[in-house]
Amino acid sequence: MASRGLKICLAMSLLFLIIVAIVIVALFFTIFRPKDPNIIVHPVGFENFNPSLLTNVTANVSLGMLITIENSNYENFEYPNATGYIKFHDTVVGQVPIVGELVPPRSQINVNTSANFMVAKLINDPNFLSDFLSGIVNFTSTASLPGKAHMLKIIKFKATVYSSCDISLNITSRNVDSKCISKIKL
Repeated sequence: MASRGLKICLAMSLLFLIIVAIVIVALFFTIFRPKDPNIIVHPVGFENFNPSLLTNVTANVSLGMLITIENSNYENFEYPNATGYIKFHDTVVGQVPIVGELVPPRSQINVNTSANFMVAKLINDPNFLSDFLSGIVNFTSTASLPGKAHMLKIIKFKATVYSSCDISLNITSRNVDSKCISKIKL
């Protein structure tokens, strides 16, 4: 008689565990499915930028940047210090140090940094002078943020966010437009 009660208890426990596993898997593939973050780059201080600095080949020019990272997931995302790169016609002309942060779930953070341009590489590019004289200089920035996602403070898994931004600097009006595409890879 006791063994029959034990078998029923084990069967019910096993059934309960199967149902919980199915619910967790269903939640992971629906609500907790990783979504790509939204990253926006805002160059700061370009309105005070002096184009005559670009004539000094030995100078490096820094441009302040505010990077907004929006996490639309239900998991925290934590990444260590990283470096982004700015390219002009496939030539790396700048670096952007990105300080490691924790991005809480369903929220956004702002990261203050600066883009450090190597003027010599920029000026020596054969396309630079024609772009500069046209009044619009286009750049592409790329960054890779390897980190960890924390789901429900229990489960941790590796994730990497890849970001690519097209940045257009209008020299005459001193406006900056940026459009970013971000992907998350687990």
